[in-house]
Amino acid sequence: MEFLASWPVGMVVIFALLLAGVPISFALAGVGVAGVAAIIGWSPALSLLGSTFFDNGRDYSLSVLPLFLLMGNFVVQSGIAQELYASAYAWLRHRKGGLATATVIACGAFSSVCGSSMATAATMTRIALPSMRKFGYPDQLSTAAIAAGGTLGILIPPSVILVFYGIMTQQDIGKLFLAGLIPGVLGVIGYAIAVRITVTWRGMDLPVEEKLPLMDRIRALKGTAGALLLFAFVMGGIYLGVFTPTESAGMGAGGALLLVLLSGRFSLRALGDVLYDTMKTTAMMFFILFGALTFTNYVNMSGMTADIQGFLASFGSTPTMTILIILGIYLLLGCVLESLSMIMLTVPVFYPIVAAQGFDLIWFGIFVVMVTEISYITPPVGMNAFVLRSVVPDVRLGTIFSGLAPFVVLDVVRVALLTIFPGIVLFLT
Repeated sequence: MEFLASWPVGMVVIFALLLAGVPISFALAGVGVAGVAAIIGWSPALSLLGSTFFDNGRDYSLSVLPLFLLMGNFVVQSGIAQELYASAYAWLRHRKGGLATATVIACGAFSSVCGSSMATAATMTRIALPSMRKFGYPDQLSTAAIAAGGTLGILIPPSVILVFYGIMTQQDIGKLFLAGLIPGVLGVIGYAIAVRITVTWRGMDLPVEEKLPLMDRIRALKGTAGALLLFAFVMGGIYLGVFTPTESAGMGAGGALLLVLLSGRFSLRALGDVLYDTMKTTAMMFFILFGALTFTNYVNMSGMTADIQGFLASFGSTPTMTILIILGIYLLLGCVLESLSMIMLTVPVFYPIVAAQGFDLIWFGIFVVMVTEISYITPPVGMNAFVLRSVVPDVRLGTIFSGLAPFVVLDVVRVALLTIFPGIVLFLT
């Protein structure tokens, strides 16, 4: 295993393992511990592995992860997504493409209390796609609106990916959540523009309904009250300093359970399903996180960060050029890796580099998540497209990806905007 002392060899081995179908947690942990063993010996490497898993497993701050997962699962169970979609459509039914725009807005609202892109995409597919098909919307637009809207789940807080990033880089999770708000809203606006561009560009003759009276539209907002109150309760508590992110996760889970009770969807079987799914997902994510932390030890000991910094300096790299190179790397990796694997593999390598060049790590966290959003909707490994395909197998992947082009372009514009004006991200922090 001495060859793993060289980090380029270690990276090749990791990619080979991932392409062979080895879970990302085992690939990162395996190469990490073997690489550290090649550098300092097996006995200290195994000791470091044990302490990484044991010490982090007892870390109180990690309880934020299962609690937010529990909150998201309760929200899905409450059926609130249907009410959000109905409310958005009540305001947009008279506009051409209104159903698709309502889907994007409902995805953004649902993301604010869910925290998972794939859960958002799967839930909204079952709710929105039948309605759009009923009104004659082409699958190309319908599926693209859902897949793109679903990506907001990893940016609009509470976001599981931002929790991972905060733990790995030792950044304040509450600040990361606040930093994700404005970019998330800009994402909703950008996707709504993409819908309009698609409808106009392709000359779609889509049906519209009569505009509802103002009072009827206001009454339709009643269905959003639960989601708005839960979001305001969780994020307001963090912003005002009433409770920590970990405490807010517990309060959010309790609030989401209350929504389930009020919706009349509570049952012991449903509770058991929610708890089981939360435990299963938590175990999986903890293994991934601890594997990534083990890999971080290898990154530090192998000199990978210093070598990459030297490589960038050899090109006379400015801070802006560094970010552009990292952006290019993420876009390439997004073609072959799913988002979580990509973040776990790259963040330990990149964050010391950007910190050394003076970038704010809160801003970089939002940058990473936004770039990762793009990987959710680009071929060949666009996870949200595959989620839609699993729910509606009669839709071809090619149809979904072809409709996503305007959404990807607007995503790139958003990344560029927030890179040029980082204050937009950091304004609330």
